[in-house]
Order: sequence, then C-alpha cells, then structure tokens
Amino acid sequence: MAKSIVVVESPAKARTIERYLGKEYVVKACAGHLKDLPKKVLGVDVEDGFRPVYTLIAGKERIVQDLKKIARKSEAIFLAADPDREGEAICQHLVEELRQSEEQPVYRVLFNEITEEAIKEAFVNAGSIDKNKVAAQQARRILDRLVGYKVSPLLWTRVRRGLSAGRVQSVALRMVVDREKEREAFVPEEYWNFSAAFLADSELEFVAKATKLDGKKFKVTGKAQAETLLQDLRNGSFLVSGVEKREKKNLPPVPFLTSTLQQEASRKLSFSVKKTMVVAQRLYEGIELGGDEGRVGLISYMRTDSTRVAGSALSEAREYITARYGGEYVPSKPRKHKTGKRSQDAHEAVRPTSVSREPGRLKDLLGSDERRLYELIWKRFVASQMSPALFDHTEIKIEAPRTQFSAVGDVLRFKGFLGVYEASKRSFRTGDAEVDQSLPDVADGDLLTLKELKHEQKFTQPPPRYSEATLIKSLVDREIGRPSTYSQILSVIQDREYVVKEERKFVPTETGTAVSELLVENFGELFDYDYTARLEKDLDDIEKGELNWVDALKRFYAGFSRELERAQEKMKNLKTEAVPAGYNCEKCEAPMVVKWGRFGRFVACSNYPDCKNTREIDKPEAASESDAQSVECDKCGSPMVNKKGRFGEFLACSGYPDCKNTRRIVTTSSGKEILEDVPLEDKCPNCDRNMVVKNGRFGEFVACSGYPDCKYIRQEKTGVTCPECSKGEIIQRKSGRGKVFYGCNAYPKCKYLLWQKPVPADCPECGLAFLLERMTKKDGLIRVCSDKKCSHKEVVQKTEQVVS
Repeated sequence: MAKSIVVVESPAKARTIERYLGKEYVVKACAGHLKDLPKKVLGVDVEDGFRPVYTLIAGKERIVQDLKKIARKSEAIFLAADPDREGEAICQHLVEELRQSEEQPVYRVLFNEITEEAIKEAFVNAGSIDKNKVAAQQARRILDRLVGYKVSPLLWTRVRRGLSAGRVQSVALRMVVDREKEREAFVPEEYWNFSAAFLADSELEFVAKATKLDGKKFKVTGKAQAETLLQDLRNGSFLVSGVEKREKKNLPPVPFLTSTLQQEASRKLSFSVKKTMVVAQRLYEGIELGGDEGRVGLISYMRTDSTRVAGSALSEAREYITARYGGEYVPSKPRKHKTGKRSQDAHEAVRPTSVSREPGRLKDLLGSDERRLYELIWKRFVASQMSPALFDHTEIKIEAPRTQFSAVGDVLRFKGFLGVYEASKRSFRTGDAEVDQSLPDVADGDLLTLKELKHEQKFTQPPPRYSEATLIKSLVDREIGRPSTYSQILSVIQDREYVVKEERKFVPTETGTAVSELLVENFGELFDYDYTARLEKDLDDIEKGELNWVDALKRFYAGFSRELERAQEKMKNLKTEAVPAGYNCEKCEAPMVVKWGRFGRFVACSNYPDCKNTREIDKPEAASESDAQSVECDKCGSPMVNKKGRFGEFLACSGYPDCKNTRRIVTTSSGKEILEDVPLEDKCPNCDRNMVVKNGRFGEFVACSGYPDCKYIRQEKTGVTCPECSKGEIIQRKSGRGKVFYGCNAYPKCKYLLWQKPVPADCPECGLAFLLERMTKKDGLIRVCSDKKCSHKEVVQKTEQVVS
C-alpha cells in the first residue's frame, strides 16, 4: 500500500507527528517558505493585476527535489504548515511544486497543539487550502515589496546605501522617534506630595495621602506654598470625616495572546520578543518527556490574537483546580473572555496542552528558559479559570486645615486566582513609596494623633521611552501589525541601526531619526498610524472573503504612486546637503559645514577635496574671536575659547588640534564657573609627577598632570576581590556613554563586571564576601546580598524629607 506524504515546517515538529501517525505516513519538513518574490527585481507586474512572480528561495532546491521524489510515490499529500496566513501560503506553494496530477488528492491539516489526540483528530477532519488566506498573505507580501522596493532606493540616494523602508517597520520607527521628540520638548513642572502617619485610639499606625486642597484636587507647585501648607497642618487637628467599607473583587487575568505573552515575558523574565518566540516555538513543537509520553508539544500555537479556549481544555482546567485547590476556587461557569474586534479567532489563546503537566514535574526535563516560559504560560492559563480574589476594601477620609487626606487599605479575604498567578502587590501609594497597611476601626468625628508629616518635592517626568513590551502594546492598541510580525518588526529596526537599546529602552539613532523624518515628510499618508491600521483591516477583510485582493492593491497603489512621484522630485538629499557650521577651518580658513556621512552628521571643510579637515559634530562648533575668554592655555599659552559640545559648554585651546587642552564650564547659582585642575600631593606611579583632579565630560577623575606625555588615570578601587578569578580587584569603570560600572582590574583576562557598587562587607545572612549598594526611590540608599538567592537587605540612608 502506498504511503502518504505529510509536509510540516520544522524538523522537530516532523519527528513528533510521525510518531503519532504511524507507518502509513512519511512526515517531512520544508523548513518554512519554499518560494518568494525574487531578490533583485520587483517581481510584481503592476500593469497585469499585480501578478506576482515567485521563484524558489536560494538553498531550497534540494528540499524541493527530495519532497517531489516522495510525493511521486505517495497516495495523497497532507499539508500541515502552521495554521496562519504564512502557513497557508506555504501550503499553496507546496501544492504547485509537489502535486503530480489533478487526480492526486491534497489535504490541508490544521491543529492548534501537537498532541496525539489533536493530531489524529486533525487528520480525520482534513480539509482544503483556504484560498482567502492565501490571497491575504499574497496581498501583504506584495504591499511590503512595493513599499520596500520603491521607497528604499530613495533612502540609498538621499542618505546612504543599505537602508530600508517598510510598511510597518517604518511606522514602528516613527513611534520611537516621536516619543523621543516628546521627551526633548518636555518641560518638567514642580509639584509636592504630602502624606501623614496617624495613630487612632487602637494605637494602630497607618498612612494617608493628601488628595484635596481647598476643596479641589490636591496640587502644590512651589516651595513657598508647600511651607505655608505645612505650617497650617502642623498647627491644626485631624478628624475622620468618612469611612467606606466594601468588598472588592480582583478578576483573574485573560489567557495569553501573542502580544501579551511577549509583554509579560519581557517584564517578568527579561526576555526579548525574539527570544520569547524562539522558546515558545520549541515548547509548541515538542519536548522529549521520556517514558510513555515521548516527545510532546507542551503549549498550543503561540501566534494568536484570540482569547478563545477549547471546551475540553476548560473542562480539564476546572477539574484540576477543583482537585488541587477546592471547589470554591472554581467559578460556577467556565470563564470566557472577550476577543478583540480585529481578532481572527482562528486559534485558541496560548495555553498548556494539558494542565496536568505541572511545571514542577517538568523541571528536570526542560532547559531554564523553556521551564520559566512554560511556567508563566501554565500559571496564567490556570489562573484565568479560577475565582476572583476578594478583598475587604476600606477607605478613611480625614479632614485637616485646607486639606483632605485619604487612607486606603485592602485586606485579602479570599486568594482566588492569586494562589496561582502572582499579581501586583496590594498597597497604598504615598508619593513613590508603596506601603502595605491595615486600617484601624474608626468612626466619623474621631480625632487622630499626627505621628509624622511628610512633604516631598517632585518634578513631572517626560513620557518614558518605549521598551519592547510597551512598543508592542502600542502597536496592538493602534491595530498595527499582526502576532506573527511583532518580533520581526523589532528585529529589523535594530538590525538597520535605526534604534539602539539603552537600559532596555529604545533610543533612535541619528540615522533612524533622519530616515523617519524624511519618510514622514514625503510619505505622510503611507506612514500615518491610522492609514497603516486601515491597511491591516483590508488584509483581514481579504481573509474573510469580503474584499478582492487586487481591488485592495489598486486602491493602495493609486495614492502610493502619487506620493512616490512627489518624493522622487522633492525629497531632500542629505548626502549633498551642507549647512554652515558658523566658523572657519583652522587649517585653510574656508567655512566649515555640517554634512551627512555613513555614521551620521559631521563637520567638514567646504574646501574638500583640497582640504580634508573634519571633526565630529559634538566637538567644538564655534571658534570666533568674540568667544575668546581671558584665559590662557596652561599647556601652550594660546587663548582658550568657549565651545559647545555634546556634554555642554567647555573651554578649548585655540591651538587645536596641536594642543587638545580643555576645561569644563558649569553653571552655578552665582553664574558660570570654569573648573580648573586641582593639584594633589600624590605622585603618579608611572612618571613621578603630581596627580591632579581633572574634570571630563563624565565628571571628576584623578589623572597625571603630565598629560598628554603621561596618560595614567587612577581607577577607583572598591576593596573587593574579584569572585570570578580570585586574583584581581573590582574597580570603578565607565562605559563609552559615561555610565559607571564595576569590573575586574585583570581585564581582559577576566571579564567579570557588575552594574551596582560592591561593598567589602560580609552578608550577615549567608556570609558572602561582599554586598551590592544601590539607590532606590522607596528606601533610599540600600545594600543587598550579591547572591540573588539570598534575601538580605539593609537601608543605609533614607532619602525622604521628614518633618515631625
């Protein structure tokens, strides 16, 4: 009897499925897409109804030959690519390459999880390829090709080669650039927080926050106003003016979608979006569990925007919760969650394939990353089917001179889902500090004793930069992109060096900002947030069969071609742009100009190529006689001149580049002050000259006075022996951006480093040789054990301003 061929995307999935199906099937992997639009030509005939011309992807010829060889001998072809648009397109291309004749049956197999039951059921219910899904994927691919292939060359000629534009990636870049511009334009405003600690007759101390001032929302914006209010409060009394008690429900979380899984893994596990999807793919395709189970897929398909859960999975979860936690932890009916209006609802939410496979049971069978992500998915799903957590919520309102205070306390009465899924701490917020508290039993009119009155000056903060999690959330909120594209979008804008990460937040590079500004200026509609979302809706409508894919492309291309023609004529050329720098070349006296190069803007002589003098943009930008200070260079005697650089004002020797002497300028309450080198009695260990305290762009440092002949710089020692090599000592160092870190002085032989300051003090709990010191908003300066498993923490210095 002839066997049937089953084609899946990955080899790992093929091995798992083949074991379930038995000897009647040969299961092979195609390793993703086999065909795509050609790389070196457009590959889309715009005049002939946007007809695409697909070619085999380089390197896939051998895979196709092997699949064809097996298909020729097969009774039937079963196509089991991933259950999404990309998977459907892969299946269509497989049919075109493998099918021998119209008589050879071809079946589309869809499953949401790789378990024996799900696989066998999928083969019993095998169907045909969804032509609408194929059309939606094809339209999406052609849209992306038209934008990338026609807009990217404009960036090559106007900025530099190698840059690219993308229908969605450029919108994501715009979001990062727009946020950075908001931050730069932000003007901080002063405000003051007031809070107080009280004692009731029960002697139970509790904390309240000022919420109203003179009958309006509490707002104190200046020190004088704060001091006046403080005096009024210290001389007044505090009376309870209202007590509210009620039950408060905390509802369980919704099961994971792709986007929320990426966000939560970023926040809780510090996973990048790309890493989350790679690890989730491994859990989906199957993990070898040994014994009777063998290789099993542990989670359902991880590219989804639906919260729907199969009835069998709901029943299993409810039975598990009842047996493990008790009947009161299960709601009377299965919890069903609303799905977003743009959800395709083709797949279930991300969930474990069986809740009986508890994370603890699999601890020794999974790698660290797989275990942590599986535990997150398992807990979230189980919690989503549990009863709400119940709290006794109490709010006490307190009247004081001109001010109303409010104290809030939540006492947990029933854990509910919190017994499984760790939620945010229940706390009352006073300023930036969180305080857990129980409230006393008080009544209207009760007089309270003031224990402590706090007032703290604060300043409003600019909107935060996007992290991977918040950028994805914003894309989802704006209905831009799909679950399968978020990881790729974030990878592309980083690979193109349009953005960099600083402290896990996206910062646009100079190139990224320039590219975004050019694209938005010349393609206002194409890269508009709402227009991009409308294009995504068109693709959804094509998939539903409600819109013809050719009609959608015609409508898009009509506007796009107009913008493209206008941009080709009017987009400014940064390569040829030369903006006067405002000073002359020190070598030939020709005007210096700001130009654009491979690595961004720089200053160059306008007399190029006869004069090739250049300097970085953050170096001195002006050097006129009117800027000269009555200060002579202590190295060569030339006048020092006032400059502005990346890190503020400074004095530089007019003899640059022969003399590179500089002095920092700081602004104090009495005006601008030039920071001179401060001589020390210490001698340089290299040349025996005196050491001096110098001021660089990142602050003070101690160096040899013989610079530049001697370039010795004293490194700040911590007194802590390196725990990795046990030979070197941990010293303070600074990164290229000026951020302080601590590393072994045996570098590069030993590359041990820390981002927190080590202190030579034994941990009183575990005895480890040093503690780590850091500043926190809540406690001020603290020290914690350097071993993450040890919970030791001690407060060194409080930062709050306390007035009793």
